[in-house]
Amino acid sequence: MTIQQIMRAGVAAAILAGVAAPLTVQAQSALDRLKKRAEESAKGKVEERVNRKVDGAIDKALDGAENAITCLATDKACIEKAEKAGNAVVLTDAKGKEVSRRPASAKAADEAEGPSDAASTKLRVGEGAWANYDFIPGEVPLMFDDFSKDVVGDFPRRLEASEGNVELVMWKNERWLQSSGNNNNKFWVPAGKVLPARWTLEFELISDGGNECWIYPSGVAEGDYIRFSGNHDGGLTRADGRRVGTRSGDEALRGTPFTARVMVDGRYVKAYVNEQRVANVPNLDYTRGDKVLFYCDGTAEAPVLVRNIRLASGGRKLYDALEESGRVATQGIFFDVGSDRIRPESTPTLKEIGEMLNEHASLKLLIEGHTDNTGVAANNLALSQKRADAVRAHLIATYGVAAGRLSAKGMGQTVPKGANTTPEGRQQNRRVELVKQP
Repeated sequence: MTIQQIMRAGVAAAILAGVAAPLTVQAQSALDRLKKRAEESAKGKVEERVNRKVDGAIDKALDGAENAITCLATDKACIEKAEKAGNAVVLTDAKGKEVSRRPASAKAADEAEGPSDAASTKLRVGEGAWANYDFIPGEVPLMFDDFSKDVVGDFPRRLEASEGNVELVMWKNERWLQSSGNNNNKFWVPAGKVLPARWTLEFELISDGGNECWIYPSGVAEGDYIRFSGNHDGGLTRADGRRVGTRSGDEALRGTPFTARVMVDGRYVKAYVNEQRVANVPNLDYTRGDKVLFYCDGTAEAPVLVRNIRLASGGRKLYDALEESGRVATQGIFFDVGSDRIRPESTPTLKEIGEMLNEHASLKLLIEGHTDNTGVAANNLALSQKRADAVRAHLIATYGVAAGRLSAKGMGQTVPKGANTTPEGRQQNRRVELVKQP
């Protein structure tokens, strides 16, 4: 038994009553330290970001037909050369018909609006570490909570409280779930039913110390568990304390957020810190239940914060689903907010689609883009068309799929798959669907 386990075992359980104690002065001080560290980590990048936005505006103004370079959608060398030169790119099929456009200086524009983590803003699909990234999120959300409907100072109503001091706080104008109860904080993420054989879990984590969160797939504090810490490291620990898998990590990253991911397929488990896989274990020891247990460190002086928790069920291979029903929804293709720029986290899903098309040469697909009902319907329809076009263009350019085998259609918010009144429903509605064509 580890020292940490012994300490935890000696702490008396304090059952939460649904409303946690007010945020202490010490905890607020710790949050201030987190904010300061995050601001320091971004120091020196502000001017660069401003310059990128200015450059992007200039490039957009110059993005006329006279500056565009025409490339075959399969000619990667031509595309890369044009983009490096800052030109807009018109992608065509073998007959010269335009299939897609890329704006001038796309990289600068992407970085101005892209996600916060450096790897995602600087790279495109399949580049760098993302080339070996293989996490595919489950397509049916079982639980998604961004705490937007909860009151700061309360325990989130859609989770289940267990022990310690766990409450919602505001940090940098965002809601986070704070664990600060003397390193003995537990809560459950309910699945609503017994977990399927294949499921995924995603959440963001931040801590100013090396404090950890332990994820128990069985829903009880026994058996194997996956661990993540504020040092941006992780792995799997056996019930007897043996640590399995690799550990990423850097103490210099304390106080900055990262995304933790878990993918379970039967007894096979993989875990990720951002794009890096930190555990790859084929014999997970757990019993499937109807909830997942979070067991987090955290004190008033050094709290642990988590947010955007997404638990989802997995599914069959894309081709099997297409053969049975003629269509399949994917939740693993991501775009920048309000943009058709495909984020690098989409690599595994796009790779599966591309390889499927190459393995089944007669397969033709309609790529549908879908949104939830947030925003203006007309704008959602236009954006969904651009995103469907972007996926089609990527598959043609990257995997050499003949343009005639793929078509694209934006559906906007017109065909919801779930209720737009719930977070899970809205997540399910933001999707790309593949429809088998004759």
